[in-house]
Amino acid sequence: MTTPPLAQFPGQQAQAARDVNTASLCRIGQETVQDIVLRTMEIFQLLRNMQQLIPYVEDDSSKLDDRMANQMRAASEERREVLEVNKKLKQKNQQLKMIMDQLRNLIWEINSMLAVRS
Repeated sequence: MTTPPLAQFPGQQAQAARDVNTASLCRIGQETVQDIVLRTMEIFQLLRNMQQLIPYVEDDSSKLDDRMANQMRAASEERREVLEVNKKLKQKNQQLKMIMDQLRNLIWEINSMLAVRS
């Protein structure tokens, strides 16, 4: 009868050792991750402080972006001008239509008067 409890006891010790081992590994892993995060934050802080010391090299993509922005501005300005000219053109067409209507009415009245006289 003493054999079964002895057999269970080493198993429980192994389980407890495994739990402690797992807990220890988790704690060590957490400390490692915290250390990595802390060091990374320190590096970024140092880089932020040194950013006036690092020379800025303008790359071609920013020049390309500037050119594209200028082209977009020019295209937008041209589009605005075209819309403005179209608006003025519509106004002039409306004025011409009114003048043509007035002339048509005038000619109709003149023809009516001539028809009455004859």
